[in-house]
This record gives sequence, C-alpha cells and structure tokens, in this order.
Amino acid sequence: MSNLFVLCLGLGTVFVGLICIIVLCKLMSAICTKFSKKPVQPAVTAAPVAAPAAPATAAIPNRQALIAAVSAAIAEEMGTDVSKIRILSVQKI
Repeated sequence: MSNLFVLCLGLGTVFVGLICIIVLCKLMSAICTKFSKKPVQPAVTAAPVAAPAAPATAAIPNRQALIAAVSAAIAEEMGTDVSKIRILSVQKI
C-alpha cells in the first residue's frame, strides 16, 4: 500500500466518524425536544438595570490576604520564593 492511500484512508475515516457524530447529536437533539414535557421558550425578562459604578478608590476587604494570595501565586508561577516578590500596587480592573 502506498503512503498516499494510507493517508487518504485515515483522513476519510476521521471525517466520516466526525460526520456520524454530528448526525447523531442532531438526531438526539430532535428526539429530546420532541419528547420533552414542556416546550423550550425564550425567557422574557425586563431590561437590565445598570448597576451604579463603584468608585475607583473602593476599599478592598482583607487586603493583606489578597496581597498574600497574589504574591504566592506569582511566586509559584515564576518558581521563586515569596520573599523575592514585591507588589507595589493593587488596582481593581
């Protein structure tokens, strides 16, 4: 068997399998919606009310715990000791 034949056979098998999975998903979706107790209808909700914007200098609760967690995560990612990490400022994005 040539390499091209093996390549085409492999690609064909993969795409036929993917097409079968898509068809089965569509079929199961149709069966589930047909036999469901109540029809699926989009929920009607009121327009969302905009929340008041928090001030830019809002206090962060448990600031020391937040700084400790952030510095520990950064130290772990960098593979260094926590004492070598210096966080200068923390701002809410």
